[in-house]
Amino acid sequence: MEVPLIDFEKLDGEKRSETMALLHQACEKGGFFQIENHGIDKDLMDKVKHLVNQHYEENMKESFYESEIAKGLEKKSITSYADWESSFFIWHRPNSNVNEIPNLSDDLCKTMDAYINQLIKLAEKLSELMCENLGLEKDYIKEAFSGSKGPSVGTKVAKYPQCPHPELVRGLREHTDAGGIILLLQDDQVPGLQFHKDGKWVEIPPSKNNSIFVNTGDQLEVVTNGRYKSTLHRVIADKNGSRISIATFYNPAGEAIISPAPKLLYPNHFRFQDYLNLYGSTKFADKGPRFESMKKMLNGHPSLLV
Repeated sequence: MEVPLIDFEKLDGEKRSETMALLHQACEKGGFFQIENHGIDKDLMDKVKHLVNQHYEENMKESFYESEIAKGLEKKSITSYADWESSFFIWHRPNSNVNEIPNLSDDLCKTMDAYINQLIKLAEKLSELMCENLGLEKDYIKEAFSGSKGPSVGTKVAKYPQCPHPELVRGLREHTDAGGIILLLQDDQVPGLQFHKDGKWVEIPPSKNNSIFVNTGDQLEVVTNGRYKSTLHRVIADKNGSRISIATFYNPAGEAIISPAPKLLYPNHFRFQDYLNLYGSTKFADKGPRFESMKKMLNGHPSLLV
């Protein structure tokens, strides 16, 4: 299957409704899609990738191939519980840990900061569009994710090194993401990312023209009451090249209390007879307003709760 492609330029034109519908379907049916014309400076994106690759070559590559996982793979004694990746994690919001990460150049730190400032704006725009599609107030997701200092934002910077025996190991094992909205700047040459859909693994091609790949995490599934599901995905190791992955997580703050948006919940704890009473006069009308009427009735009449 093709990965849904959302063109942000079309949000301001006559194709807005069509584009919003495509976004909604991508979030509901797959949990992953790509964004083009997203407004992030492409020279800046290229520089981030260049500096991350440079940092890996100078500071991480040698130690990775001397690691236990690399030695184990050479001996073909690797277990299925290992990941063929070399990575580190940068926290951006609410507090930065960039000064605690060894050997990061000033250029990489400054470039990453500039990129993240633009990426957060994209994440917030995306969350507003999701809210619009779900019939929520435009800042609902942002506020649901916010602690005293706003949502939490961090980036996993990873290289999936060239692998001599890719049949023996995963680049990254199957998982869903714990957080909210994940925005990925990935390799434009080397494949490896796969998502699980309809019982099959879907290969995600390398990102051309610096499109941003997006997937939804566990907390967005909770907030949307299961409308937007997090999706199982993995990375396959590659024999012919090393893959870069710069995944930024727009997540709830650690102190945020997560629950489904009340607007998206079905009415609950009602007596069936009360529903039948309402149904008698609305049988041939749409069920949506009937559910909303039940919710309002329950909120206004606690005695109806069981």
